[in-house]
This record gives sequence, C-alpha cells and structure tokens, in this order.
Amino acid sequence: MDRSNRNKDNELVEKLVKLNRVSKVVKGGRRFSFSALVVVGDQNGKVGYGSGKANDITEAIRKAVDKAKDSMITVPMVKDSIPHEILGNFKSASVLLRPGVPGTGVIAGGAVRHVMDACGIKDVLSKSLGSKNSVNTVKATFDALENLFDAKELAMSRGKSLSEMWG
Repeated sequence: MDRSNRNKDNELVEKLVKLNRVSKVVKGGRRFSFSALVVVGDQNGKVGYGSGKANDITEAIRKAVDKAKDSMITVPMVKDSIPHEILGNFKSASVLLRPGVPGTGVIAGGAVRHVMDACGIKDVLSKSLGSKNSVNTVKATFDALENLFDAKELAMSRGKSLSEMWG
C-alpha cells in the first residue's frame, strides 16, 4: 500500500509500508487490532520509520507516524544518490545499496523503495537478500543508511581537507 501525505507545517512525506490485521479469539468471538509500519521523510536527506498498534486503523497509522518523526536520521547524499556501496543487516534480512549514475532511478522493491522515496534519493541500485519480511527489510535499510560515511565529516575527523583526501 502507498500513502503519501504532505503536512503543511514541515512538508513530510508519509509512506505506509505495511498494514497488518491481527485477530485475538475471545469468549464473544474475534477481536481485531491493527499494526502499521510507516516511513516518514522530507525528501531532502532526512528519513525515519515507526510502527504502531491499535484497535483502529487510523490510530495505528497515527502512532506509527509519531514514532517515525521521533526516529528521523540524516542521510549523507551525493547529488541524488548515496556516496558509496553498503550492506545493511537486521536479523536475517540484508539490503545491498549501490550508488547509481544520474538517470538510473530507484531500482528497488517494496520496502526499500518506500524508504528511498521518502529520503529523496533518486538514483540507487538495491538488492534485498535473505528475509522477505518488510519490517526487517526496512530496519536493514536503515542500518545501511546510518552507516554511510559523509566525506566532509570523515575529512574533518582526520584533520585534513577534502581535497587532501580525494585529490
């Protein structure tokens, strides 16, 4: 499912990655509740994810969006891509991300595509390895994005200029 909303105050894009209905059998019958996984981003390098559970769909999505806003990270970007190739892992899910040349587009499936769209990355190649679980795939994608190196920060930490490190 895809759900894009733009909030007027801070222009965040919300992507509903997964909505799951869970039933609990009680004395009077089945009681249904819902869990939602949402990715939120400003399409300019900031992105976050969150999950929410409630008896109502809209309440579950609202909780997930609130958690996603709290867990936002900043992703280093080079033009409209990532700076280097990286492999992200979470449990049995692995996501390989490679920078794409301008015009490549987002070559990704499902959960990874939602994260890249919300983040604002337009040229990237990805391969989802291992688990097909969308929750674990999103967490593996965030593991990869969190571990990307920013060239300017790396040069500053080593006490060199950007041109000294990369000619």
